[in-house]
Amino acid sequence: MTEQEIAKLVQDKLNEAYKSEEHPKKFFLTENGRGVVDGGDMYNALLEDMMRVVQKATTEILKEALKK
Repeated sequence: MTEQEIAKLVQDKLNEAYKSEEHPKKFFLTENGRGVVDGGDMYNALLEDMMRVVQKATTEILKEALKK
């Protein structure tokens, strides 16, 4: 596979994986008693969502690449 074919394959599979997943509509920030906002829950939810998409896309990319 050429570099351009690999780049297109990666882009296509990332787009497919993104569209196939349901993404969180809202991210919640928690606040402690002193008014300090903790974005950790939001960060973790976003990271988990992103990693799920990348894992699905990577699996499909490798399956496609190993066929050729």
